Amino acid sequence: MYISVIVPVFNGELTIQETINSILNQTFENIEVIISNDGSTDSTLEIVSNISDSRIKILSYPNAGVSASRNRGISQAKGEYISFMDADDLWTPDKLELQWQALQDNPQASVAYSWTDYIDESSNFLKSGRRIKVNGDAFSKLLVTNFLENGSNPLISKEAVEKVGGFDESLFAAEDKDMWLKLSVDYEFVCVEKPQILYRSSMNSLSSNLKNMEATSLKVIERAFSYPKAYQFQHLKKQTISNFYKYLTFKSIEATPQKGRTITSIYFLWNYIKHNPRVLINNKLVIVATLKIFCPDYLSKLLTFKKQ
Repeated sequence: MYISVIVPVFNGELTIQETINSILNQTFENIEVIISNDGSTDSTLEIVSNISDSRIKILSYPNAGVSASRNRGISQAKGEYISFMDADDLWTPDKLELQWQALQDNPQASVAYSWTDYIDESSNFLKSGRRIKVNGDAFSKLLVTNFLENGSNPLISKEAVEKVGGFDESLFAAEDKDMWLKLSVDYEFVCVEKPQILYRSSMNSLSSNLKNMEATSLKVIERAFSYPKAYQFQHLKKQTISNFYKYLTFKSIEATPQKGRTITSIYFLWNYIKHNPRVLINNKLVIVATLKIFCPDYLSKLLTFKKQ
């Protein structure tokens, strides 16, 4: 049994060594590591070339974006299963082994995923991600929320990846969710109930243009609800869009400098509420978002007081 790990990387010199080490240190050792260098101009290629391990294969192409970079890796992959790893994320050592075992124990499934924890730029724990368990048909759950959370998560049958056509290279945001949704139309998922993906949250990972993220993600949502399988789930569309704007609201608060935060964040918060007015009823998230936008210093003092 063979697993291909595909690592798309563009100018990842600060983290690529640690990322590759976390792959090479997997307890599941029968792997190939395909580094898909997407036109890096820093020392990424030099760092990768100096790692001595016969399981590493380096591909170098002109810059074309993460989707194209992943697809290039897919075309060269020899494994029966494929996993993708962003160049700044980490895995726990048992990630591939437990996901592979989950697929062996559930032969009806073609996608295994785990839970995520968030780390900072120094690889220190920041917070836990969602702990959502979905086994079997995951389509309706994925419509509402991307419970896989990131592109470094699932282990997938190569046959399934190829049959859905790989990643959409016209997308420069939400390409992960688009892929997971395409897979969930025809293939079952299985959950490994353990945090195994360490997603690095840094200023470099925050979107510099949330409006572009908005437009692309709404395109992915519209596409998903146009699938024949989505016919019976049209009632979930407003909830899906509301959840997406909730995500954008907190993303904008985190990513946007204080002076430029208010207008963008208010716009996203308004759409969050507009598409699901029921969130106004005893919803602490709306209160927290409002305080973060208009009174961040007060919220900080309030949280400090509660901890005392």
